[in-house]
Amino acid sequence: MSSGDRVVAAIDQGTTSTRCLLFSRSGRMLAVAQREHRQHYPEPGRVEHDAEEIWRNVARVVPEALKRAGLGPENIVALGIANQRETTVVWNRHTGVPLARAITWQDTRTGPIVAGLVAEGLTDLYSETSGFNPATYFAGPRLRWLLDHVPGAREGAEAGDVLFGTMESWLIWRLTRGVHVTDVTNASRTMLMDLRTLEWSPRLLAVLGVPERMLPEIRSNAEVYGVCADVLPGVPVAGALGDQQAALVGQTCFAPGEVKCTYGTGAFLLKNTGPRIAGSAQGLIPTVGYLVGKEPVYALEGSIAMTGSLVQWFRDSLGMIDTAPQIETLAMTVPDNGGCYVVPAFSGLYAPHWRPSARGVIVGLTSYITRGHLARAVLEATAWQTREVVEAMNAESGIPVTRLKVDGGMTADHLLMQSVADVLDVPVERPLGSEAVSLGAAYVAGLAVGHWSDLEVLRANWHRAGMWRPDMEPGVRDRERANWGRAVERSYDWVR
Repeated sequence: MSSGDRVVAAIDQGTTSTRCLLFSRSGRMLAVAQREHRQHYPEPGRVEHDAEEIWRNVARVVPEALKRAGLGPENIVALGIANQRETTVVWNRHTGVPLARAITWQDTRTGPIVAGLVAEGLTDLYSETSGFNPATYFAGPRLRWLLDHVPGAREGAEAGDVLFGTMESWLIWRLTRGVHVTDVTNASRTMLMDLRTLEWSPRLLAVLGVPERMLPEIRSNAEVYGVCADVLPGVPVAGALGDQQAALVGQTCFAPGEVKCTYGTGAFLLKNTGPRIAGSAQGLIPTVGYLVGKEPVYALEGSIAMTGSLVQWFRDSLGMIDTAPQIETLAMTVPDNGGCYVVPAFSGLYAPHWRPSARGVIVGLTSYITRGHLARAVLEATAWQTREVVEAMNAESGIPVTRLKVDGGMTADHLLMQSVADVLDVPVERPLGSEAVSLGAAYVAGLAVGHWSDLEVLRANWHRAGMWRPDMEPGVRDRERANWGRAVERSYDWVR
């Protein structure tokens, strides 16, 4: 690349790693650098990250990506951030030191706090104000837990010395040396924001006992929050999105009814519902899709806890394969699942069931079952969970999903993508380059500084690279759907 090229940088702060990616005006990825961070499991159900380790990784991957592209900070027109949502960190305003490890989105320790909210009859207040019922999934109860259990946290928060943020807030604060903001998509995942006014709800803060002065200011997704004082000196931090909303933007799902699914550690389906907040009796979550300009675009989301992480478990805990891509080869050694089903409710079931007391099961085991059948059942678990969420979306909206745009690391598995198309009975499309999360973060930052003029310019950047059409007999699909449903029921209420 030449020294005069102008590019947009994106930091993708994910569940298992942090990456920096550079994108051209056409949306092509020019360079990437990545570093994994450690997963801490202090007790069953507890999952933590070291926010300082993640910050150190950011400080390393950004210059690595620039070096690979042959560019310097002067070539970067703007920086956007996408982040693992709901992961919660508190830190000292004066020293910048976190008071404890960050509690991640998979962590379930807040079960008693959530149960207390339900027992107090506050479910309707939450569903009407924040858009969803109390659940361990969201950041607000984690913040309450930290305030209750970390020495000095509550006193510091009330004095204005301790700050709260999800990961994009933490990174913006470190990059700018003191700008304390969050974007509206991450704020919508806290159980603390009013989904209509897009402001912190005094009533929800009071219920959870959260001091307002520790909270970041809520901002739109595409605006200059501040200028980097560290890592990329002088570059504007001009956009932030929760990772799944970033993928919605990266996949250019700008019209109501368009749907994307990102297959990573978990899987996340988002459907654009336009200006309408789609309340769901189907266990789906209304959320802010994006706010670019004045009017918010809402989305309906279905979250699946275990997809890529199920393959990791199959590899690391069971030792069935040496590398994740080998699961496809192993699954191809058999023609079907042999009657075996894996329900990965390792930390409960997410959408559309929302049963935190469920636990994982393998059913249908016989002497006939081999490693190949288990591998196929692991992949099919992701396909059937996708089908459950799409069924719920179809029932809620009355507008059936007619095609699914996919992205994320698991889309490299052709057998999995074919399985998704087969069980959904709709075409599955993958864009050129599967980095939709990072691309969405780059897009909002570029829009904020005028690098791209509008959303339609971005839509023209989307090009299809892969497509899978359904190829399953209806009778087989119906039989397998019924078997999957019976397997899911076996996972219910294991934890009493």
